[in-house]
Amino acid sequence: MGLQHVFEAEFSKPTVFLDRNKIMPHYTPQNLPFREEQQATISGIVAVTLRGQRPDNIFIYGKPGTGKTSTAKHVMDELCSFAEKKSLKVKHVYVNCRTHNKKYKVLLKSLREIYPSEPDKAFQGYSAAYLYEKLVSFVRDTQTHLIMVLDELDKVRDLDDLIYSVTRSNDEIQVGGITVIGISNNLLFKDALDPRTKSSLCQQEMIFPPYNAEQLRTILEQRVQEAFAPQAVDSGAISLAAAIAAQESGDARTAIKLLLRAGELADDEKTTQVTDQHVKNARKSVEQEIILEHITVLPEHEKLVLYTIAALTLNRKPLQRLSGEKVEGVLYSGEVYEEYERTAKKFKFNDPVSARWYREYINQLEMYGLIVTTASGPGVKGQTRFIKLKVDALKIKEVLEKEFAG
Repeated sequence: MGLQHVFEAEFSKPTVFLDRNKIMPHYTPQNLPFREEQQATISGIVAVTLRGQRPDNIFIYGKPGTGKTSTAKHVMDELCSFAEKKSLKVKHVYVNCRTHNKKYKVLLKSLREIYPSEPDKAFQGYSAAYLYEKLVSFVRDTQTHLIMVLDELDKVRDLDDLIYSVTRSNDEIQVGGITVIGISNNLLFKDALDPRTKSSLCQQEMIFPPYNAEQLRTILEQRVQEAFAPQAVDSGAISLAAAIAAQESGDARTAIKLLLRAGELADDEKTTQVTDQHVKNARKSVEQEIILEHITVLPEHEKLVLYTIAALTLNRKPLQRLSGEKVEGVLYSGEVYEEYERTAKKFKFNDPVSARWYREYINQLEMYGLIVTTASGPGVKGQTRFIKLKVDALKIKEVLEKEFAG
């Protein structure tokens, strides 16, 4: 009989899910609640392509799980579908820059989307200059409006070169053109661009706010209808998942993952009902997963600052105040910056950022809930800021060391 009985058991076992794929983080629903205003704004900017005009570039910012990618993808799909019906030459490509993190890789991925019938090896082995010319030639020769959706744009290591090349390419194109929709979790990344690059951008900017608990509940109710069997999820479980995600970050992906994991726990118990207890049990593993996901999408030097805090925390003896009181795991802001500069050289990063940028990164890490900072206050010599890590120092150090080594 072999493994057939294993497959039969898996196939036949009861489940709370109707379509598990629709509660997965990568699924994009047709209806995106509470992002109608953002959809309308992006649509209004890119709709000029339908009249043969070149739209502005768009930069979209917001914390993870605020609907940036889903909204941009949905608008692009609708735009290109409408253009195809009207026989208009509008095309978009989507590139995840966390995976394709160099100009060469972004251009290669874009060409593969433009020429899907070409074999994967068709463009490999050529220089970035050749790929760039191939991309511009396609737009110029076909008179197409190409919109490049570059997700996690700040992950591109030679970002200045990529942005400058793509935006200036329009000087060579009479009809059609290339527009960039850049998506980033980092509000500050554009400030680090070369002034020459920034002057060529001609961009509009949007910020996606986090969802509140009521909005998250509505989003979850929609997903539950699509993904779970009827009446399989208690309303209390939905409310709790929404409340936890709103309290932590306003991140829809956190809320969705909580319900997914809760559903898996219900299946493991062979019960037909997902309860708030399943959500409570799911919380710890999901929180750890979300934290590690947030860390991997941080800008490179922000990761390095976090790594430095984790490494110092692991070696830190308790801080002793003048009163004799001992405080565990607390670091001085100045010592973290000095160690960060040394660590940047150790891992062969580009020049360490200035003290001003370091302070901005500390503020960002605190906003993400990864650290907490306080003024030194009485009982400590001098005035400084204390930094304390809120997550597992060893885990962060291990995860980031693997990234830096890769």
